[in-house]
Amino acid sequence: MRTNQTAITFFIIKGISDNPALQLPIFLLVLMFYLITISGNLTILIACKDPHLHTPMYFFLGNLSIIDICFSTVSLHKILTNFITGDKRVSFFACMAQMYIFGSLQGLELSILTAMSYDRYVAICKPLRYHLVMNARTCGILASACWILAFLQVLPPACIVYNFSCYFSIEINHFFCDIIPVIRISCEDTSFIEILFLVETIFPIIMTPFLLTFVSYIFIIHAILRIRSSSGRLKAFYTCSSHLTVVILLYTTLFSQYTTPNISSTLEFKKLFALFNTAAVPILNPVIYSLKNKDVKRALQKSLSLIKIM
Repeated sequence: MRTNQTAITFFIIKGISDNPALQLPIFLLVLMFYLITISGNLTILIACKDPHLHTPMYFFLGNLSIIDICFSTVSLHKILTNFITGDKRVSFFACMAQMYIFGSLQGLELSILTAMSYDRYVAICKPLRYHLVMNARTCGILASACWILAFLQVLPPACIVYNFSCYFSIEINHFFCDIIPVIRISCEDTSFIEILFLVETIFPIIMTPFLLTFVSYIFIIHAILRIRSSSGRLKAFYTCSSHLTVVILLYTTLFSQYTTPNISSTLEFKKLFALFNTAAVPILNPVIYSLKNKDVKRALQKSLSLIKIM
């Protein structure tokens, strides 16, 4: 198998559009998204260093910011380098690595969002036990489990795709090496890997976090409705509204991307959904979660004042 793979040394990334007139606008748009993502999430990481923000919510938010920085870099860098260099080729090993890391980070983001939903559940449904349940040890265990499981779950299908020895085309109809577009150009029998991808990836990585988050919000909404005062209900809802907004946006794009039929008329729309997922959602995270938060603004002002003093 390793000998046969030498026939495929690189793939060609087709990109978002073949229209030459759209290449510069796409490059500028993606570059803007990427720079905002990096700066916004770095801002969150700086703010989370403040001792007053050493809480479970900001601990998980810091993890989410790291994931978003890596997620955007892995998925968007090829669009930027393709425009600058004009070379759409990506080596076989780089493509496999990108495919594996992207899938792992995608599952990791969903897992961290699920951990955040559990944090909101404890805060609203078990407020008197919150500090006892969501202690530093619990947060560390949850985050570690998310990171380890995310990178292990994608390993079996990634290893099988890596050992494919036959491709009828070297052009990947996407703007990065995603597992589904790579499977589509293989001339081998991919029925097994598609089933494995469904069992090992879609259900554990997407559906399981979705169901856990959904169940958490059933209990959260039930607890909020039991609050007698309207101001209390509004305050409780406000504590989880940011998380709920990001969850809805992310799962909407994921389901649109992976559940629509693979016909030519929808492939371009799938790439647009994937672009929104990889470029726009990481921007929304720092904006929705924290940039309107007074504690974060106070922590940033304190960090900037320390930098000026130095």
